[in-house]
Amino acid sequence: MDLIDFIWHLAGFVAPALFVAPVVVGLSHVLDRKRAAAPNWRARIAINFAVCLAVLMLGLALLGQDGRMLTYGALVLASAAAEAWRPARG
Repeated sequence: MDLIDFIWHLAGFVAPALFVAPVVVGLSHVLDRKRAAAPNWRARIAINFAVCLAVLMLGLALLGQDGRMLTYGALVLASAAAEAWRPARG
């Protein structure tokens, strides 16, 4: 595998985390109006991205293959849990 193929494989592996993290942060802002919106949305996206990436790597290590639906389900749940546990601004 040459460098270009490696970059494409890596981009395909990271793409679900890059999509889910900002979507979960945006949905939490829309759905959770009672909680004050935290001004550091970039940090929240970065934290969710790190959680999603950790879940993807764990799924790859445990299942031996990336792209399993179980891993994607765990990715969404873990990102939502990370967003739910964020401290309230106040």
